[in-house]
Amino acid sequence: MVDNFILLDEPRRPWLDPDALKTKFLVLSGPLHPDRVHNASEADKLAANQRYAELNAAFNCLKEPRDRLIHLLELELGAKPKDVQKIPPGTMDLFVEVGQTCRDADAFLTEKAKVTSPMLKVQMFEKGMDWTDKLNALQQRINQRRDELLTELKEMNHVWETAPAIASSDRPKVLPVERLEQVYRVFSYIARWTEQIQERVVQLSF
Repeated sequence: MVDNFILLDEPRRPWLDPDALKTKFLVLSGPLHPDRVHNASEADKLAANQRYAELNAAFNCLKEPRDRLIHLLELELGAKPKDVQKIPPGTMDLFVEVGQTCRDADAFLTEKAKVTSPMLKVQMFEKGMDWTDKLNALQQRINQRRDELLTELKEMNHVWETAPAIASSDRPKVLPVERLEQVYRVFSYIARWTEQIQERVVQLSF
């Protein structure tokens, strides 16, 4: 199994500083960029391109919290978490609100599409702006939840930094992998909710 933390010379941990990670990637990948090796032999070009692709894939994985967490869980557990439908603790209220708000917005969009009168179109435009404000406010709440989880991940780093060595049999006992899996699932919901909300915001702009 590829360890993207090793590829980018990062210790395993739930939270990574995005700017520092990007700097690390640029330093490691810079000499391997195709523009830097265009005068090299074909074998060296191939090796450089393969290494660059590996570093790029590792960076794309580790820069996103959701992808980083599932990768970390897979490394620690030896397998990806099971695909369960259970809603993580503290998420039900947002789950219900996002679902209901999106359904109501869809109903409005359906009603708006049927309007042909210029006067009614103006009214619908104003209502559409109200719906956009509601969706953006909901997105802000989701972003706040995301920020809270990022803070929690940052606090979790200490556990990983002080845990027994990777090969130690005592390591699984001290790592809060169950909580980490819950946080991963919330990030998955957040990504899905953000996509759903932005899709409707775009539709409301027409």
